[in-house]
Amino acid sequence: MSDDHGGFGTALRELRIAASLTLEGLAEASGVSVRGIGDLERGRRAAPQRRTVAALADGLGLADADRERLLATARAGRSTGYSPAGVRAFPRGIDDFAGRDRELDALRALAESAAARSSDRAGDGAQRPAAPPVTVAVSGPPGTGKTTLALHAARDLAGRFPDGQLVVDLRGMDDEPPGPAELMLTVLKALQVSDRELAKAGPQGHPGLYRRLLAERRCLVVLDNARDEGQVRPLLPGSGAGMVVVTSRRMLTGLESVHRLPLGELTPAEAAGFLAGLVGRERAAADPGPLAEVARLCGHLPLALRVAGNWLATRTGWSVRRLADRLALEDRRLDALSAGDLRVSAAFDLSYRQLTPTAARMFRRLALVPGPDTGAAGAAQLTGQELFDAEDTLEELVEAGLLGADGDRYRLHDLLRLYARTRLAAEESAEGSARAAAALGDWLLRTTIVAGRWFEPEHGAPPADWRGEVDLSSADRARGWLKAEGANWLAALRTASATGRHATVVEVAEALHWFSDQWISWVHWPEVFATAAEGARAMGDLLLEATQLNYHAWALIVCESRLHDAVAKAGEALAAARRAGDPSQEAWAYQYRAWAHRSIGDHASSGDDNRRAAGLFDAAGDVHGTLQCMHGHAISLMEQGLPDEALAAYRRTYALLEEAGERVEPHIADITRLELHSNMGSTYALLERWDEALEHLGTALRVCRDTGNTSLESRRTIDLGTVLLAAGRPEEAREAYTRVLALGPEADPRAVTEAGERLAAPGVG
Repeated sequence: MSDDHGGFGTALRELRIAASLTLEGLAEASGVSVRGIGDLERGRRAAPQRRTVAALADGLGLADADRERLLATARAGRSTGYSPAGVRAFPRGIDDFAGRDRELDALRALAESAAARSSDRAGDGAQRPAAPPVTVAVSGPPGTGKTTLALHAARDLAGRFPDGQLVVDLRGMDDEPPGPAELMLTVLKALQVSDRELAKAGPQGHPGLYRRLLAERRCLVVLDNARDEGQVRPLLPGSGAGMVVVTSRRMLTGLESVHRLPLGELTPAEAAGFLAGLVGRERAAADPGPLAEVARLCGHLPLALRVAGNWLATRTGWSVRRLADRLALEDRRLDALSAGDLRVSAAFDLSYRQLTPTAARMFRRLALVPGPDTGAAGAAQLTGQELFDAEDTLEELVEAGLLGADGDRYRLHDLLRLYARTRLAAEESAEGSARAAAALGDWLLRTTIVAGRWFEPEHGAPPADWRGEVDLSSADRARGWLKAEGANWLAALRTASATGRHATVVEVAEALHWFSDQWISWVHWPEVFATAAEGARAMGDLLLEATQLNYHAWALIVCESRLHDAVAKAGEALAAARRAGDPSQEAWAYQYRAWAHRSIGDHASSGDDNRRAAGLFDAAGDVHGTLQCMHGHAISLMEQGLPDEALAAYRRTYALLEEAGERVEPHIADITRLELHSNMGSTYALLERWDEALEHLGTALRVCRDTGNTSLESRRTIDLGTVLLAAGRPEEAREAYTRVLALGPEADPRAVTEAGERLAAPGVG
């Protein structure tokens, strides 16, 4: 038998496993019930009396020495204040703790404030109003390690609470968890209140006795695994210099005067470190790539990481790569994340079973969301609820710890998404799931068309009779919705294409054409317009095909810098436009091909195509196309080392823009204006006329900010930094590159990478 001091339950479990007995086997051999043995092993029952221990020893077939040790452990358990049901000192299982530095620092700071409060009260003897103890609510989804954090913190903070540390399992996930009165009695016994004193006070006096004892002592009380506020609130002391840490899957929103500490998944580095501690540092160092992949496939969730780590630790013949490949199979991942009696899905089951039927249905159907998150309006399509009802249901899931929320976006953890998918398959018909997914997809595409048309000439705001579930009352709101739902409507577009809904695909792409200028850093525009071109071809519509091929060429240039592919794609658009007999799309094909040739450095071919495009645009009276050709010619002059000629060409282009006035669509006017100022700034820099260069670049950046075009702002800020460096102003250049990094996720990733490289280079700042 082990010399571990984990208590009677730990000793009993070790002996049962050593005897190769299940709970049922030991129950049959000893005459003690399965539930009784289970409660003893989990510390939910006090150490038993001698006759029960003797029966268990007989059932285990213990030799005299082990029998006597088991009896001694039981006697010790009955004599300590930490043995009553559900109360223990520091259980096993927290030595391999990893990460959570921020949370631990927060708990240490709160413990210090509790200690300072005690010192203040004892320092001058002055009478002050009794203050409640520091209370912290640690909440998070199942498997995030709330209990482990609380136990680790309790051990770490033990020195600050000399009157004791109590850990009380509230068993909140049980079908019938103990009530406050039972739990209060448990704590009173742990505090060594005699049976006589308890009897004298009577049940009605226990709350007062409980509050008085905790007010008088500097104790740390961990109320672990709380079900809800009603179970916890009576257990919170009214005053004292102690500290209470409550852990729960629920957010316990109704608790007042508490410090909140939400837990999510670990960072990738913390997750890899946790795994390394479980499988061994040497083994982890030999396979860092697969180890990081295992951590990612576990969603960086502590429980899943522990299961994966235990699996590898007990299967030394397995490579880390082998487990990574096993977890990569989505349909089998949850099955693979089980080791002995540890199962990730079992932790999810406990929370799922406590949901209302409406919330359970929403949870299941959120697995149908194709992107990483959704808004309430999208979720409402899945269940057919009114918007406000759907919001209430989503918030119930957030409160239950099964759904993450960031502003107005809701996200399932990757493993919870897989679990929701298993419940959907088990509890709903395939036809019902397909109808829900189709309702979401149709709504996404309808709303995408309306939102995208905000940026289309002759469209703008939705029609007066449009009634949608999202607010698209301004271009800014439309832009925000399109970006937030990008992954979802793109998936819906793919589904529409795969199911032959080509007219819808083309309509969506056409509605997004002008908006794409607002989000040039999004990497999926080539796919959007390629899919639409294929749809137009399937419909046999040459004009639509030419139009979408031109958009595809633009995306290849602007979004991916695939210049030779763009030349070829513009050539395809040109051929389709000629077959369709449409000079407008023919002109745009020439213009995009000129742009691609110019970017490659083939100015002769670019000039030929630009002249053909200009002639067609002039003949059609297309001011937008004419501006593009004039601007492209000016850029070509600049790139050929003719700055004075380029500046003159830029000024002529700007003059036409001003003269055209309202004939130029406002969005195109903004884009053209900011690019003209940007390119004039770069041209003045070639002439080392730094003040004029910086003035024009500053104007370009103001237009970017005024129009909310963060993608272009990041690119133009890089240009500003380049000019500042050339002008001998490295400190200001460093400020510019730093601003790029601060622009957030809507910045062009290529600009962000370049800014980081520039900041790391010598001589900047």
